[in-house]
This record gives sequence, structure tokens and C-alpha cells, in this order.
Amino acid sequence: MRLLFALLMMLSFAAPVAAQVTVRTDAAEATLVAATTELKQIDAAFDASASAEVQATLRDRASVVKARADEAVTQLTPELALVDARIAELGPKPATAEAADIAAQRRSLAASHAAIDGAIKRGRLLSVEAAQLTDEIAGARAEQFGERVSARVESPLSPALWANIWRDLPRDMRRVMRFVDEAGATFGRAMRGRNAWMMFVGLVLAVVIAFPVRLWLRRAGRRYAITSAPGSRARRTGLALWFLLVGTLANALAAAALVLGLRWAGALGARADQLATALQVGGSVAGFIIALCGCLLLRRQPSWRLLPIGDDAAQALRPWGWAAGLIIVLDTILNGGSRIIGLSTSARVAGEGVTALAYAAVIGGVLVTIARLRAARDAERAANSKGDAVEPPRRAALTLVLLAAWSVVAVALVAILAGYVPFALFLMRQTLWISVVSGAVTLLLAGIDDIVTTLLSSGSRLGRAAQAGVGVRGQTIDQIGVLLSALLRLALIVLAIAAVAVGFQSDLLSMVDQVRDAAAGITVGQVTIAPGAILRSLAVLLLALAAMRALGRWLETKYLPATALDAGARNSVATVVRYAGILLAVLWSLASLGIGMERIALVLSALSVGIGFGLQAITQNFVSGLILLAERPVKIGDLVRIGDQEGDVRKISVRATEIQIADRSTLIVPNSELITKTIRNMTLADPIGRMQIDFAVPVGTDAKAVRDILSAIYEDNPGVLDEPAPLIFIDSLAGGQVTFKSFAYVSGPRAAYPARSAVLFEMIDRFAQAGIHLETPAQEVRLTRAASGKDEPAGG
Repeated sequence: MRLLFALLMMLSFAAPVAAQVTVRTDAAEATLVAATTELKQIDAAFDASASAEVQATLRDRASVVKARADEAVTQLTPELALVDARIAELGPKPATAEAADIAAQRRSLAASHAAIDGAIKRGRLLSVEAAQLTDEIAGARAEQFGERVSARVESPLSPALWANIWRDLPRDMRRVMRFVDEAGATFGRAMRGRNAWMMFVGLVLAVVIAFPVRLWLRRAGRRYAITSAPGSRARRTGLALWFLLVGTLANALAAAALVLGLRWAGALGARADQLATALQVGGSVAGFIIALCGCLLLRRQPSWRLLPIGDDAAQALRPWGWAAGLIIVLDTILNGGSRIIGLSTSARVAGEGVTALAYAAVIGGVLVTIARLRAARDAERAANSKGDAVEPPRRAALTLVLLAAWSVVAVALVAILAGYVPFALFLMRQTLWISVVSGAVTLLLAGIDDIVTTLLSSGSRLGRAAQAGVGVRGQTIDQIGVLLSALLRLALIVLAIAAVAVGFQSDLLSMVDQVRDAAAGITVGQVTIAPGAILRSLAVLLLALAAMRALGRWLETKYLPATALDAGARNSVATVVRYAGILLAVLWSLASLGIGMERIALVLSALSVGIGFGLQAITQNFVSGLILLAERPVKIGDLVRIGDQEGDVRKISVRATEIQIADRSTLIVPNSELITKTIRNMTLADPIGRMQIDFAVPVGTDAKAVRDILSAIYEDNPGVLDEPAPLIFIDSLAGGQVTFKSFAYVSGPRAAYPARSAVLFEMIDRFAQAGIHLETPAQEVRLTRAASGKDEPAGG
């Protein structure tokens, strides 16, 4: 009976489940059928010679097909697992005949399994085919881009170019006039129509947004930041971000209002509407560039300026932001307008050449301005140094960037003269785009760091609430703020790299692949070394080293100061991270070269014998340095004695430790010496110091008065600690003298000698005033420290 009841329950639940599976399978099947039809249409419409816009649309459609196929597979996979589970519940088919209901259920589940499994396989195949078609379209676009950029036309120095322009000039002028007449006729009809008022409304809105509204919002933001915002670093970056937002949105909204007014009034024809849309986009980008330049320079508020430049530099660089914005508009008019109007090839080449020269003029003007500012600054420094011929330090990164920019401008000019005008225009556009992205990233990095660390700090309102309500320590809140700021800034850098890559897309990579195929390289064993692989490996190494250096600088200046670690622990952490980063950078570079970890391990094992014998001392010091950094028996700032040398630990590296001794010279000690030999660390466990003073008075002197005077001297001396308390003893009575021995404690061994000298000065004065005669005891007066008997000043 129990078995029969279980079978009935299983069948009652299996029927609804089978129905649900059938419904979901049918929906997935419909999705796959529609996606298959769509993919066939895309494949039929694809043509390698189609325009870039058409190919981009087809690629997007193919990506959607792949996403739908993957989604169908994702939906069907759990259904297949559910059917398999139901089949497993039925168990294996018995050798004898089974009940009719069970057999029907088994056949239904088997059919569902076959249908779902077939749909999953078709979905996976469809996803693969869509991905292949997407790659094929991207490859065609890349080839088109390579052909277009690498195409060579007549040089501006060649008479053939000017002859072609002169030959095509009448036809181009007719096309321009035809476009002007068409646009003018459409505009005239709109002016006489019933919706003409929309043009005026759009014009008025554009003017109001671009000027009164924008200026009012800027003044309101400045007033709030100065008078009402809480005093913190976030005010500065918040104001700059507000200026950028206001400038960008005001310009974009003004352009949109103007274009919409013309469009709603019917004043734009088909081609005029395309040009207006292009100008709207170009004007918005130009407004963003101008606003970005303005909020970075902040000519009227130098104390709030983000860039570390003077007022003269800000005044000199500000006009170039406007020039860059105008170049964007010029690029839109010349190149976008020539395609819309349908000008001749010679006219398009001339427009691209003019635009490339305009970009080069703006970028070159910025570089010349920076060079003049740096020359003036160097001259001022030389004058202030009174004729000193020492060259002032320059920022190496800025110098390299400027050198690279000059090189790009020079390459673009040579390319224009050689006839590679499209390549020169591409190079100039990407240079400006990288500059814009870099400026935006600079602003956003500062904004994220200031805002996040201000909000998540122990002194902020949120931080105080977390401390009071949750019981989180203030130092923990500071660390969370620093870590969150670092993560957000890292994400921003990744987005910036992606934004720069969007400008290049996969087009430029096709050119690199062609060069790589041309230079296949040589094969040594199972490793193929090509020039492209070497360059890629060097680029990866430099990038990784720069990232590790930035991480180390962030640890030393941001995160570690927010922890409870002392200076020695911070140095240990930073050193270990730095060397680990260098090791990872080298391994990553070798992997980029095509040398896998297994080959690296094989080489290291082969060299292990030579390392063990030839580099034994270096290896020993390296391991000893790691032990020092981990266990920290000696840390930066400790006062140590090695043999007859005593000094302060200044630096601990993985090979040696630097100790500054009393004469200000540096003692470099191999780390193995600090591990294998006896070292006296006088500040490891208890950093306080002890001084000892021995003196004698004649027999018959009031010993209690002597004790009280010395106790008062110790109490009045600010360098003597109250805890442990000073100790005064009578050491002996001999030779007509009462010999006293006293001990007092100070803040550290380095403070013992100066404190003892001050006490002796006071003893001479006060005992003389009290009429007590001091005598030299039989034992010499000495200075000691806690665990040290040296008679001279400690440390440096």
C-alpha cells in the first residue's frame, strides 16, 4: 500500500512538472527559431565592402542573437536537470512489463529529455555561429579601417593634389550651393508656417540656458562651497565637479533646445537634420572640453586649483581649452559636412588635412606654452639661487609625456607631408581624446579620494554615528575610507583605459596584427620570440612596475598612516609589497613573452646548484632580510649595538641594513650578521633610558639635606620620569667621605646624556648655595642606560 501511494503521489506531481517543462521548452524553442532566422538575415546582409555604420549595426544585431541563444541555453539547462531527476526517480526500466502509467510517464520524460537536450545543443551552436559572425564583421571593419588609415593620397607638396582640388571645385561648389538652397528653402517655409514660434522658443531657451542659467548655477555653487559647505578637502573637488557638470549640461541642453526648436518647426531637411545632429554632438563634446579645462585651471580661485601650477600658467593655458573646443566643431563641419553634402574625394582629403593641421597647431601651441612656462620657472629659480649652476629637478613623468606629445605631433606633420592624411588625422584625434580622458580622470580621482575619505572618516558625521551606534573604532573607519577610495579610483582607471581603447577599438589592433604576422619571429625550442612579443613583454613589465610603484606609494602615504602600525612595521609592509610586486611584474612579463611558469621553474631548478654555491652569500642575506622584515627583532628607529659600533637603524632592505652611528656616518651591515650574531637592541622591549650619578660629600654633612636637594633637582628636571621614580642610595662610608649613588630614568637612551648634564649643572649650583662641598668619590662618575654602561652620548 505504501509503495502504491508513493507511485500515485509521484505521478500526481510529475504531471504539472511535465506541463511546466513543456511550456518553458516551447518558449525557448520559439526564441531559438527567431534567433536563427535573425542570424540568417544578418549573414545575408553582411558585405565586407559595406559602410562602417552598416557593419556596426549588423555586429550589434549578431551580438543580440548570441545573447538570446545563451539566455535560452541558460533557461533550458535547469529544465534538463529536472527531467533527469524525474527519470532517476522512476529508476531503471525493469526487465518485466511495468504499469501503463509508469511506462507512459517514462516515455514522456524521455521525449522531454530529447527535446530539451536538442534545443540546448542548437542554442550552443547558434551562439558559436553568432560569435563567429560577429568576429568576421569586426575583422572586416578592422580591415576597412586599416585600408582607410594607411591609404596614401597626394602630398600637399605635390601639384597633383591642388590640380584635383581645382578640377573638382566647380562641382563641389554646386553641391554646396544645392545643399544651402535646399536648407534655405526648408527654413523659409518653416518661417512662414504655423510652427515658426517653436524656433524662437528654442533659440530663447538656448540663450537663457547657455548664459544666465549657467552663470547663476556657477555662482550658486561657488557661494555654497565657500560659505555653507563643511570645511574639508571635498569642498575643492566638489566645486570643480560642479563647474564641470554645469558647463557640460548647460552647453548640451542649449544645443539640444536649439536643434529641437528647428526640428519641431520643420526648418530642417533630411541632410540639414543630419548636419544639425552632428553639430549638436560636436558642440556638446566641445562644451565638455571647455568646462573641463576651466575647472582644472580655476583662474579666479587659485587656492582651490587642483593642478599644482601657478596663476601665470593657468592664464596662459586657459585659451587653449577654447581652441580645442573650436577644433572639435571645425572637425564636425569639415569632415561630417563633407560626407553629408557628398563632396569629392579631393575636397574630403583637403578637409581632413586642414583638420589635422588645426589639431597639430592646438597641441603644438599647448606644448610651446608649457615649454615657455617651464623655461621661465627655471630662469626664476636660477636667479633666486644666486648664480648656482645646479639644474633644478624636473618631473620625469611630465618630461616623458611632453616628449611623447612632441613626437606624435612631428609624426603627424611628416605623415601629412608624405600624403598619409587619414593617418595623421587619426593620430591627432586620438592624442586629443587621450588628453581629455586624462584630464577627466585627474579631476575624478581627486574628487573620489576627497569625497570618500571625508565622508568615511572618524571625524565625519557618518563616522561618529558609526562609532556611537555600531561601536566601530575611528581608526577602522579611516581605513575603510582609504580602501574604498582606492577601489573606486582603481575602477575609474580601468574605465579610463577602456575609454581610451574605445577610441582605438579593434581597428588599430588589426594593423598591429598585420605587422606581427609579417614579423613572425624566431622559435627557440618550444618558445617563439617575435619583435611584437618582446615589445609586449616590455610594455607589460613597465606597466606592472608602474602599478607596483603606485601601490607602494599609496601604502606609504595613504593606507599605512591610517593604521596603528609604527614606522618600522610600515617600512616592513611596504618593502615586502614592493619586492613581491617586482617579482610578479617579472613573471607577468615573462609570461607575456611566451615563457610559461613550467619553463621558468625548469630554468630555476637548473640554476639552483649555481645559486647555492656562487650566490650563497646573496641568498643568505636575502632570506635574512625577509626574516628581519617578518619577525622585526630590529626595526627602523631602534638603537642597536653591533660589536663596538652603536647607532640608529635608518633603513632595512632585503640585502643589508643601514645604521647611522654617532659621527653621522652610515654603517651598512649585511642582514645575515643581524640574524646570526649577537645584537644589543636597547629600544626593543623597554625604550626608556637610565642615568647614574655618583658623588661624595665630607663626613658630617647632613645626608638627608643632600637627598632632599637631589630629589628636588630630579623633580624640577622635565626630562626625568616620575615613573619609575628616581632612586638615591648611600653607597659607602670610607676615607672620610659619604658616597652617594643615584639613578633616574628618562624617556629614552638618547635622552640620558643631556638629562644627566642638566642635573649635574643644578647640583653644582644648589649644593654651593646650601654650603655643601662636593667631592670626587673613589669610584669614577659614570653614565649608564638601561642595559648599557657606555660613558658617551648614545646614538646621533
